[in-house]
Amino acid sequence: MNRIRLLPDHVANQIAAGEVVERPASVVKELVENAIDAQARRITIELDAGGRSLIRVTDDGVGMHRDDALMCLERHATSKIQEASDLTSIQSMGFRGEALPSIASVSRFTLTTRERDSESPEATRIQVQGGKLMQVEAAASPPGTTIEVRQLFYNLPARRKFLKTKETEKSHISQYLRLAALAHPEVGFKLIQDQRTLWHLNPIKCDGSPDSRMQALEERMQQIEKNTWQRLAVQFKDTIQTKVHQESGDHFEEENIAIWGYIGAPGVGRSTRSDQWLFINRRPVENKALNFALREAYHTALMKGMHPVCCLFIELSPAFVDINVHPAKKEVRFHNEYAVKQCVIRAIKRTLTQYAMAHQERDQPLDPSPDGLEDRLTL
Repeated sequence: MNRIRLLPDHVANQIAAGEVVERPASVVKELVENAIDAQARRITIELDAGGRSLIRVTDDGVGMHRDDALMCLERHATSKIQEASDLTSIQSMGFRGEALPSIASVSRFTLTTRERDSESPEATRIQVQGGKLMQVEAAASPPGTTIEVRQLFYNLPARRKFLKTKETEKSHISQYLRLAALAHPEVGFKLIQDQRTLWHLNPIKCDGSPDSRMQALEERMQQIEKNTWQRLAVQFKDTIQTKVHQESGDHFEEENIAIWGYIGAPGVGRSTRSDQWLFINRRPVENKALNFALREAYHTALMKGMHPVCCLFIELSPAFVDINVHPAKKEVRFHNEYAVKQCVIRAIKRTLTQYAMAHQERDQPLDPSPDGLEDRLTL
């Protein structure tokens, strides 16, 4: 008898869920990213018990017809990419095709969707329990998609008992939604916890121009920030070179990079890095090299033991950054990490220098010597 066998699909999905679905915040992240990719203009997130009992995400995006709705619950089914080469030009938030089947395998899952441009008023509702398809039926629904996730990890008691308290899980969800709202000010977000509205952020008009997006980001930060901090605007452009290895030989490719957003003024810091919001192509990421670049750029402009605060967006070709490191898509790798880090340092130093010079001009005559410039940076 053969000892090696293929796992059933529902078992494979539960294994995949171990990486994709860590906690309720992971579910919210995947569903909100799908809504953004579906061109939603408004997204409503409803929670009960910090997402342990209920997560419902409703959007007014393009929606799906019946066949696509069924296909999206299959592993590695996606509309975002079609072949391996597409991984070097990813513009969407999601692309792996793992999230929905993974979530459906560890919850009581209901998907209701209707195409935005369809002439038919009929929507499709699909119910799945623990990865098993239970029912497919016609339903009444406005255009867009609603996904309801109940009793997360109900069929995996060992995973469920490791969930934290309601307040802790709610905090993780709020932190992610804060980042999503900052990255997409043109999208409206509404957060309802235990039938009480906590957030209601209206969409902000943005035409995509540098000035418009800076203004939209500033307005969105004012909407969600309780404790405001003195902000300095960053707008920086440069080029980076990356060595490309090919059978015909190595060569260098040059690519544009743009860095924009807001950083804290000299002296504005936090005891942790929790207020360092970093985005690569509008995707919130974690990267130690970028954290180090922030600290190095501020140098003596912060007290010892304090960390800079920022909301920085880095834009470069998807071919120069690898987001396919982990299913959660939080970590990224740059093809030329050193060059990206140096660009971040130069962008911040230039902004701090301009601030210091303007501050110095108001208070006293400028000292044109190198020592004078260093003094201005330490203000």
